[in-house]
Amino acid sequence: MANLFKAQILTPDGTLFDGEVTGVQVPGSSGDFLMLFNHAPIVSTLGIGPVILKINDETEIQFAITGGFVEMNENSMTLLAEKAEEASAIDVKEARRLYDDAKARMKDKKADLELAERDLKIAKNKLRVAE
Repeated sequence: MANLFKAQILTPDGTLFDGEVTGVQVPGSSGDFLMLFNHAPIVSTLGIGPVILKINDETEIQFAITGGFVEMNENSMTLLAEKAEEASAIDVKEARRLYDDAKARMKDKKADLELAERDLKIAKNKLRVAE
């Protein structure tokens, strides 16, 4: 049997996950990384990307997050996300609309390009996680 550790995913709206896992992959600001049982203590900022909870050898739960923080200490991981959506809760049609809208704004010289790029990354991440 695999070594399990406690994992929580929290947002301003509440708890999205609270249970035991065999691993968690997160989008660290400097790149993705995987935390397993007995991982060294770490605190990291997170970027836009997928969070993959490995429940066991056969089951994963994915979330699309827009940033936040993660802490792993003594086989307990807490992830504080700005926003997070479980893959099954993502509205693919809405994510495609957001993607198309952000792409259009990227071509508009009057648009806030930084915001459009962020919105495009968020939409791409939602689509990747949902599909």
